[in-house]
Amino acid sequence: MSRLGVVTIVLAVTGVAGAAYADGPAGTACSAKLTPDGQAIYAASLAQNPTSDTLRDTVEREARSLVMGGKISRGTARDNAYAAGECLKVALQ
Repeated sequence: MSRLGVVTIVLAVTGVAGAAYADGPAGTACSAKLTPDGQAIYAASLAQNPTSDTLRDTVEREARSLVMGGKISRGTARDNAYAAGECLKVALQ
């Protein structure tokens, strides 16, 4: 592979990684204000490395999994998932 090709790949990979977590600390600060259930949804969803396109599906899937596993309350899951999703949006900006 040519030197230019290697440089292009390195720049592309670092650019994607930087864009995905450009404002991660702001997302973490936001998640600190969530309820324990919201924090669980945030952490589980963030671990799946969502993109802005997959964020909603990821949060729904992880919240449902946590409810079915008995780790969070079913009654407040929707509100907590919404709040966690908002913090994830901040983290992905």
